[in-house]
Amino acid sequence: MKDGFRIVPVIDLRHGEVVRARAGDRASYAPIVTPLAKGSSPGDVAQGLVAAIAARILYVADLDAIIDGRPPDLGSLAQVARACPGVQLWVDAGFSGGPGVDAFLAEGVGRPVIGSESQHDAALVRALGDRAVFSLDSRGAERMGPAELHDEPAYWPSEVIVMTLSRVGAGTGPDLDRLSEIREMSPATRLYAAGGVRGPADVAALEEIGVAGALVATAIHDGTLRR
Repeated sequence: MKDGFRIVPVIDLRHGEVVRARAGDRASYAPIVTPLAKGSSPGDVAQGLVAAIAARILYVADLDAIIDGRPPDLGSLAQVARACPGVQLWVDAGFSGGPGVDAFLAEGVGRPVIGSESQHDAALVRALGDRAVFSLDSRGAERMGPAELHDEPAYWPSEVIVMTLSRVGAGTGPDLDRLSEIREMSPATRLYAAGGVRGPADVAALEEIGVAGALVATAIHDGTLRR
């Protein structure tokens, strides 16, 4: 992999455990079984992922917050932070309003990820700027969240995740066409592909079209992508 391309491991939290994501069907995610850790505790799984890929960033999806509207799972996030010192946490906890993001930032446990699927308009993304990472969410052909967030790159921060939920854990490869289109819309934005990355060949294809990094879970657990 070229210098500068970042592999960002992913953990999905549900009821205090790490679950295995597959095709964005969040209701069916089960506790993860992985050779990288004993059990499914957040700290152990996070530590195994970070060590396997020598990661500097770890993405955490708090599904209790995203699906059920609960506050961020600060206990699990603290476990992860203790297990992975020096690693920056990117945390998607279904943030949809300024007070919730401000409270999270005050805890000092990570950088918020603002998902388009959780937004009613572009206000929060615009207000936060580079204090947050923006996730441009889709499921198949469905663009999730306000159209203005998908259509207007001027609203985006410098780092954007292109999240294709239907490809998560499905082994179908990243959506190169969609990523190429978004890259053309905003050449200066650092794009991170999320969903479908299977191994080094996919990483090479992403680098070829100018993507800055990739969010990966299954390929690391299965051993097809390691440092």
